Amino acid sequence: MTDKKQLKARIRARMAKTGESYTTARRHVLGATAVPEDGGWQLKGGHHPGTAVVARLTGIPEPLVFLAGGGIGAGYILWEFKEHNSASLVLAFSNQWQYYDRWMAKTLDRLAVPYTHHTTGGAKGAARRLAAELDAGRPCVVLPDRYHIGYWRLPKELDGYGGHPVIAYRREGGFVHVDDRGSAPIRVPEDRMEAARGRVSSYKNSLYVLGERGEADLAEVAREGLRDCAEHLSAPSDSFSLPAWRKWGRLLTDERNAKGWPRVFADGTRLAGALLSIWECAEAVGIDGGNLRDLFADGLDAAAPLLGRPELGDLAAEYRRICGMWHEMAETALPYQEFGRIRELTAAVREAVLADGEARREDAEELWRLRAEADRARRKVDFAAIAERVLAIHAAESAAIARLREIV
Repeated sequence: MTDKKQLKARIRARMAKTGESYTTARRHVLGATAVPEDGGWQLKGGHHPGTAVVARLTGIPEPLVFLAGGGIGAGYILWEFKEHNSASLVLAFSNQWQYYDRWMAKTLDRLAVPYTHHTTGGAKGAARRLAAELDAGRPCVVLPDRYHIGYWRLPKELDGYGGHPVIAYRREGGFVHVDDRGSAPIRVPEDRMEAARGRVSSYKNSLYVLGERGEADLAEVAREGLRDCAEHLSAPSDSFSLPAWRKWGRLLTDERNAKGWPRVFADGTRLAGALLSIWECAEAVGIDGGNLRDLFADGLDAAAPLLGRPELGDLAAEYRRICGMWHEMAETALPYQEFGRIRELTAAVREAVLADGEARREDAEELWRLRAEADRARRKVDFAAIAERVLAIHAAESAAIARLREIV
């Protein structure tokens, strides 16, 4: 037991300091181990929620699934809720991140994977459908609300904020067994799963069942996905394409714009939450897999021999450099010296979910208490230092996408 605790502490410390995912940090600390199983279901981990479920159910490597869906994206939105005196920052890094159903449909179509998509407004009907599919031995992709699903132990104020796709692969004794990129089964009570699936109206009770994949030409899949990526990130949208980074970089220091950070955070409060969002979104320690430029680089390396374009390998190296730029920006926004305990607890929650199937109550409660205290405190932040890094990222990604357009 002591050895296991020490191992977890080493993994957690590495995650907090490097921004690595649980899987990467564990690999560095422990090395490769056998793939764990739960009743015959192999728990193979994964990087990004959307691509991980498709990779697991089709057997296609996750980097190629990521390319098939259009690869990376960009998104910046700062929501203000004046009645609650709060601000919520959204940074997004995957293609069509705001429309999961559209992303799923085009990804599966490109990969020649047949599927059925079920939705229903009735909770009981949705529960019966999921039970029938699982009892027939058909794992399902579902989209539960993270607060209601329970194992992340989120606070009540995040009720209804949404979630990400996971695989429900069997049910037993009143529990649904869930694969959420971890190495341990997650057991969710069936009534809790029912409530979680029905909470968010935009994808209420959504359920995907995938069939046997056909003979897709992976070279053509990669080519279509890369062209999609290049076109999408060349669009002029300053919320859902690369101009979003330029917009954000400018707003960080704009004292006249109502959405400028010097005005939104004029009294120095609520800043910690925004800074934590930057770190959690950009780094793989967060729930969603980080900035995904490393996953995209792996996809480019895989596509290079398929397409006979070795220059994609050079572009992969550039995206790994850009991934490092995101890491440095996150470090600038949320330095370990000041926020070390919160970072460590964030890593502890993720590590416990992936390694044990559920976050420890004590860690989660301390994390959200410290976050609330930090958000109430008045603080001064060097917005210009963050802005400089964001604008440098925008320039680097714009040049990289221009190069991708030339290649594909």
